[in-house]
Amino acid sequence: MLEYLEAIFSVAVLASGIRLATPYLLAGLGETVGQRSGVLNLGVDGVMQLSAFFAYWTVLVHENLWLGIGVSVLVGLVMGIIYAIVTVFFEAQQGISGIGIFLFGLGFSDLMFQKNVGTPRFVKSLPDVRIPVLSDLPVLGEALFSHSVVIYGAFLLVPAVAWLLRKTTFGMNVRAVGENPQAADSLGVSAQRTRFIAILIGNVLAGLAGGALVLQLGVFQPNLTQGLGFIAVALVYFGAWRPSGVMVGALLYGLVAASVLQLKALQLIPRSYSDIAAMAPAVLTIAALVILAGRVKAPAALTRPFARH
Repeated sequence: MLEYLEAIFSVAVLASGIRLATPYLLAGLGETVGQRSGVLNLGVDGVMQLSAFFAYWTVLVHENLWLGIGVSVLVGLVMGIIYAIVTVFFEAQQGISGIGIFLFGLGFSDLMFQKNVGTPRFVKSLPDVRIPVLSDLPVLGEALFSHSVVIYGAFLLVPAVAWLLRKTTFGMNVRAVGENPQAADSLGVSAQRTRFIAILIGNVLAGLAGGALVLQLGVFQPNLTQGLGFIAVALVYFGAWRPSGVMVGALLYGLVAASVLQLKALQLIPRSYSDIAAMAPAVLTIAALVILAGRVKAPAALTRPFARH
């Protein structure tokens, strides 16, 4: 039992858990903004997959990590515009539209990979940046303050998104539209414009999540995300539509996943149980959602299309 605890509660697991949590956190924060405006985006995973490929391909061709990150954000923006037009202006059913975006992202990224790359090839990954003084702290320094700029940025976005939603006029409009778009629109708040911008923010962060994922690994493969985007959507419910709650859920998921990987690497999990152990993060998420069901209040207009009469 002691060796299991030592393997789980280690600096390596904590550092790896933070890295694994970052894509979930970025996608979850973006989806939080979108859902607070009343829009559910089940296409997050497809956006991440597509952004991950184009970020990878950009770095493979140009060997420029920051150009790759920029491309991932641009892909997210383009997909956001498409999704916003379909759901906001054409008033399409959000669930079906989101699944369509997911399938397109999954299929098109696979097609582009097979056509332009074929065999997985490694590229440069995001370098770690040690924060002076803090990175030299015993134990916590290595685990918390020796990460890439994108990881630091993801966690800094938590208070930034919270401030956006709570303290700004736009944030108040987002929350008003998410609760009652007809009432907000009648008071001069454009529900369509507010939802359009919220969707763009959500998809840009989903694109960044895809770029962060592939450039942490340094390699792309078909279905790289493996449903990560759907977990990010679930984490929004887990976090009760609060950025801090989404961060807690992402960290919990990342740390559990890192613990499982560590136990498997040290061969402390029998091979016959390795596949079952790999399911632990998803099982944990489902259990948390079941426990929280009925205890948290979703935005009243979530998934409800708005039509100005």
